[in-house]
Amino acid sequence: MATNTTVGLSEAEAVARGYSVDTRLLDLENVPRALVNFDTQGFIKMVAEHNSGRLLGVQIVAAEGGEIIQTAVMALRAGLTVQEIGDDLFPYLTMVEGLKLCAQTFTKDVKQLSCCAG
Repeated sequence: MATNTTVGLSEAEAVARGYSVDTRLLDLENVPRALVNFDTQGFIKMVAEHNSGRLLGVQIVAAEGGEIIQTAVMALRAGLTVQEIGDDLFPYLTMVEGLKLCAQTFTKDVKQLSCCAG
């Protein structure tokens, strides 16, 4: 069963605070581990500051959302950009790899991100 887990600012909260934002939403059908689990219901959404690319918030709707969110907490605390997250190493065939894939969608076509995504 998918749960909603969030950290940082939502898109609406960021805009209300005066940020110009970019957002990306990655459906779980694009995360190889979700395909292997036969559970592709849900998504990962990232909110980034438009000019800097600094991560402002993450929303995860996924069965393993609680397992994924801690990595997003660490990225926010460190002040990482989506580019830095997308360039970092993430273990393959894990749900947390979805954070990397979502970050990469800021600059790449989602269908080109993984060898195994649908």
